[in-house]
Amino acid sequence: MRPYSLSQRVGAEFLGSALLLATVIGSGIMGAKLSGGNEALALLANTLATGAMLVVLITVFGPVSGAHLNPAVSGVFWLRGEIGGGAAALYVLAQVGGGIAGVVAAHAMFDLPLMQLATKVRTGSGQWFAEAVATFGLLLTILGTLKARPKAVAVNVGLYIVAAYWFTASTSFANPAVTIARAFSDTFAGIRGADVAPFIAAQLAGALAGMLVAGWLFRAALQPQSTAVPAE
Repeated sequence: MRPYSLSQRVGAEFLGSALLLATVIGSGIMGAKLSGGNEALALLANTLATGAMLVVLITVFGPVSGAHLNPAVSGVFWLRGEIGGGAAALYVLAQVGGGIAGVVAAHAMFDLPLMQLATKVRTGSGQWFAEAVATFGLLLTILGTLKARPKAVAVNVGLYIVAAYWFTASTSFANPAVTIARAFSDTFAGIRGADVAPFIAAQLAGALAGMLVAGWLFRAALQPQSTAVPAE
């Protein structure tokens, strides 16, 4: 099979990120509308839709671009030498641009103002640490699954995000592009602009830690050389 062109790969990252954010924002709006003020029920709806969409997106776009859909993931693959710096930069631009496009699409579907500035406060050391933990676990999941069972990446990432929505104080953004895009939605899934930078710093720190731990944990031990004299 011929490899996909750079434009196809970047396009896949843009479309995948757009669909991901349309899901995150749209399901948050729908969940809030239908839950009657029950935030746990709204979060559950948001969680299930996001996890399910991730399985679909990684399955569909994985063969084209790797379906990073996340600057932290692209950065780790660049540091590991698995993607060039130019391509990684284009991936990140596509992920952020696609994410914002997805937010606008979600607003349009629910007849809301297309561009908004979020006012939902998400700050504090607990939430920053949660973002570091969430992104650490995400990278460990991706790299570990690629080592053990590559065909299971889509399912494992989807399941991890579903779990991380509930075990982290921040509801597991774990993605700088998602964080930036959600700052442009004053809805259930929004994040105040002033809170974006600390979230991203925590995410990048968690991703780097995940890469380092995975590099050690999943590296096969070197086999000792045999000292036996070969038979003549």
